[in-house]
Amino acid sequence: MQNPRNPYSSAEIDRASHERENEERIIELVSSGEARFVPIDTERNLVSKAGGNPEAVFLHGMMGRAIAQVADHHIFLGYVEGTPYFAVDVTGKDAPLNELGEFVDLRQVGALLFAREGSILAYARGMTYWHRRHRYCGVCGASTRVARAGHVRICTNDGCRAEHFPRTDPAVIMLVHHGDKCLLGRGKQFPRGMHSTLAGFVEPGESFEDAVAREVYEEVKVRVRNVVYRSSQPWPFPASVMIGFHAEAESLDFEVNEEELASARWMSREELRPENLPTDGSFFMPRRDSIARRLIEEWLGHEAGPSISG
Repeated sequence: MQNPRNPYSSAEIDRASHERENEERIIELVSSGEARFVPIDTERNLVSKAGGNPEAVFLHGMMGRAIAQVADHHIFLGYVEGTPYFAVDVTGKDAPLNELGEFVDLRQVGALLFAREGSILAYARGMTYWHRRHRYCGVCGASTRVARAGHVRICTNDGCRAEHFPRTDPAVIMLVHHGDKCLLGRGKQFPRGMHSTLAGFVEPGESFEDAVAREVYEEVKVRVRNVVYRSSQPWPFPASVMIGFHAEAESLDFEVNEEELASARWMSREELRPENLPTDGSFFMPRRDSIARRLIEEWLGHEAGPSISG
């Protein structure tokens, strides 16, 4: 049985990368009445709450084409059930969209959206974020131009001509456990009471398994073994992909690195039962749209997975 995919995963999007080189085809799609446009304003997505629950706003028809003309460029995301989707950055543009919805941080509403909508919004957010930060060449400093339907930026300096591609930073995220307990930490930036799994970015020359062991030891001075891959999740907040693991601690002893975490605590399965959780806000788990929550709930359910590191 296939495991459910994590929120923001784009399994239902046909990226149709072979069409990115065909400028005539892209222009045809943008001009067609079928195209859907995903507006982004300063990394925020347009969402309507008119019906109660939040819904993604996708522009089409005359409104969609008008917004596409206002934007500096449009980014071809691919097809969903044959319909082409484009991301458009309207930051600082005269785009009267307030009547259609509100621009919000996707993390505020992601757990309430349909999976497909969340995937499209996350993809669009990640692409526009990259474009906004790569207007100039990192090699020579000259301006860059958009190419291949928004998936490449090319240096305009004829002596350089470096090509820049969208980047995603890999980060490991792990549920550390020992017997019937798991170790949850509080980041300094977390809301009061929120506890989550440990996490950190992968460094150059480092495998995912090595990154798991290093990050856990750096944050809580715990040695781990039996690193087991669980699943991954795109996390464009701003530009990461989270690679999720379970890892077994060699002992219950730990020491919090206060430069990394505010605190940490071992929690038993019994303590993490919904009926046993505090109601005063002193402890709560991460949001349901996060892979951190899934890693915890998998462990609570005694689910197993293939080991990739012993």
